[in-house]
Formats: sequence, C-alpha cells, structure tokens
Amino acid sequence: MRVYIFLCLMCWARSENKGPCLEFSQLSLKDSFRDLFNPKMEIFLMLYTRNNTSCAESLFEQDNSLNVNFNTSKKTVWLIHGYRPMGSTPSWLQNFVRILLNQDDMNIIVVDWNRGATTFLYNRAVKNTRKVAVSLSRYIQNLLKHGASLDNFHFIGVSLGAHISGFVGEIFHGQVGRITGLDPAGPQFSGKPSNGRLDYTDASFVDVIHTDTNGLEFIKCNHQRAVYLFMAALETNCNFISFPCHSYKDFKTGLCVDCANFKEKSCPKVGYQTELWKDVVKEGIENRTLRTTVFLDTVGTNPFCTYYFVLSIIVLDKTMKDGYITFKLLNELGMVEEPRLYEKNRLFYKLQEFKILAQFLNDVVNISSISLAYFQSSNQQCSTCKYTIQRLKLKSLTYPERPPLCTYNFVLKESKEIFLSPNTCTPNEI
Repeated sequence: MRVYIFLCLMCWARSENKGPCLEFSQLSLKDSFRDLFNPKMEIFLMLYTRNNTSCAESLFEQDNSLNVNFNTSKKTVWLIHGYRPMGSTPSWLQNFVRILLNQDDMNIIVVDWNRGATTFLYNRAVKNTRKVAVSLSRYIQNLLKHGASLDNFHFIGVSLGAHISGFVGEIFHGQVGRITGLDPAGPQFSGKPSNGRLDYTDASFVDVIHTDTNGLEFIKCNHQRAVYLFMAALETNCNFISFPCHSYKDFKTGLCVDCANFKEKSCPKVGYQTELWKDVVKEGIENRTLRTTVFLDTVGTNPFCTYYFVLSIIVLDKTMKDGYITFKLLNELGMVEEPRLYEKNRLFYKLQEFKILAQFLNDVVNISSISLAYFQSSNQQCSTCKYTIQRLKLKSLTYPERPPLCTYNFVLKESKEIFLSPNTCTPNEI
C-alpha cells in the first residue's frame, strides 16, 4: 500500500510540473487586419508523441533542454501549415497528428507559425516563409546536438509550408530524409529557380501531391484536398495507386497503363507509403530522369477511393484492325460494375498485346464473369465479322498481390456482348 501511494504521489508531482497543454495560436480576421499596420512573427514548436497524443508540449524546456518525450532515435515528422488569412486553426491538424501516431511510434512537431501566416497580404506571408525556415534551422541544429539525425526527419508541408520545408532542406544541403509537399503554393513560386521553391534536391526523397490547379482558387480555398487524400491513405484500406505519364491528357486517353518501370513494386502508391518507391525513383535520377510524374483520379468525397484494373488482350486474327473494346465485371452475386475506361481507338496487331485501363468506384473481389464487346471505329460495321482472341487477362492494379484472371482462345463478334468466365491465369501468365 505504501508503494502504491508513493507512486501516485510521484505521478501527481510530475503532472503538476508539466504545465498546461500547448494550444495552436488562436487568431482571427482582426489579427489579419492588425498585421497591415503592425506585422509580427512568432514560431511555436508543439511536440506530440505516443506519451502525449492529445496534449502538445513544448519541444524545448525553458532552460533550453530537450523535452523528455522526444526520442532522438525515432522518426520525426514536422507538420507545417500554410497561409491562414482567417487565422483559424487548420481543421485537419488534430486528426492528422492522431493518424500519424497510429501509424508509427514517432515524434511529431507541429510548427505553429500562425503569427506570420495570418495576414491579408499574401506576399507578406510568402516572405515570412524564409524567416520560418531560418528559425527552424536553429532548432534543428539544437536537436542534432542532442543526437537527432537529419535522415530521420520527414517534413510534411501544406501550401506555403511545403516551400518552408524546401527552404529548410536547402539550408541542410538536401540531407534531410524526406519532404512531402501537399498542394505547394503556386502564386509567387511557380517558375522560380530551384532555390526559390520546393525542389527535388531539398531532401533525399521529395514527393509532392498536387490537387489544386487554379491560382485564384488556391488563395480562396482554405482546405487543400491533398491533405485529406494523404490522411485517407493512412487511415483507410485504400491503395491510391498512380501511373507514370508525360501529361494528364495522355493519362486520360489511356496512353499510360503500364508500371513496368517500377518492377516488382508495381504502380507507386500516393501518400505515406510512397517512400517504398524511393530506390526505384533514385535509379531514374541516375539515368538522368530527374523526376517522376504520376497521375491518378479519385472520387470527390472522403475517403476518395477508386479501384484500378487493367485488361490486356492478345488478338490472333489479323482482320481485327482498329476500334475500341468495352467491358464490365460481374461479381459472384451477379451484380454488374461498370468502369470508367481510359482508352481511345486502338490499332490492333496480330499477336501484339494491348491494354485498357479501367477505374471502378467499387472493388470487385470475387469476379464471376467479364462482359466484353468490340466496336469498329469506322462507319463500315460488320455484323457477321468474327475475331479470334488468343488471350484475355484481367489484373487488379490497386491490389497487385491478387492473382490475375485469364480466358483463352475465344471468338468475339463485332458489336455483340459476350460473357466470359475467367480462371486464374497459367503460371507463365502471372
């Protein structure tokens, strides 16, 4: 009993010494107005760990010692917000912290530079990004003295925060582990040289998610979609796979359906897991491909999930020249799932494989049947024409671990829908 009381007293004494939780700076439109005449700049570093998941603490104590909850051997994520003309706390902040701590046992440092981002003058906030980066570099030097490692640092910057992350990385000569830019601010940064914005040289690995394309909409919009997409990739079972392509126009017309360059890792996943493709991207850089651009489509509401399949066909009949193919999937209950097809008219060549990328709103796990139809692109349709297909293969790109399904040697009539019952492909086709 005495030991129990003693321990409780120790816990009580320690909690008394810790003080209240840090709160994100509560500002408003009034502060944006005051900034017009009396600009101010303040930075607060709010530490979260699994020991204090909902109560932020100061990263450094008043005597400049390091908070005991900060573990120098663990990964450290720096969360940096962007332009805040309304002065409010980012609506995504607490949820982002919770999701990250559920993912990994890490240190999270929320960089609160709200007093500096809350202004009607966007250009002033842009200029403040450099000041924030310089201040952060001093804190980082202190962390390094305590045994922290740059390689364990992952900066996640939103809007202007993405460029702050880049400036910090530049100060440390690109030695930080990773920078993730979530909808990096475009105005005042687009077209600037590499030292004037977030650049791929600012960290060992830099990944950027763009969902905002209009500059005016960016300034008006208070909630960038990339933040919620990144969180959904962490919190849900969704695999947000993406496709390397030269342009979104090419992607939309079905010209980019192959992830062969990524070898056994298949199509890269957008979000926290993107780092798994780091080595493959580095190989591209060594081959003078300085960056990899990938595209994906999502639905418009959280959690934004869609499901990609690729249908590949080998034609045996040389009379099948040009046209387009449509298909649907039926699950074990006979329910039909219709995809969005990324394709244009195809030129079919004998014994050459061609691929169709398809996006489904719902995942189809137990596929009982594939509905297939072929249409000529010209006006000269042939209702009696028949074409021999050597092999059809359907593969889930969202879940590449699933075995592909195949159907061999069947006849396709022009403009006639047929239903195929696929089986697991032979070993040499998998």
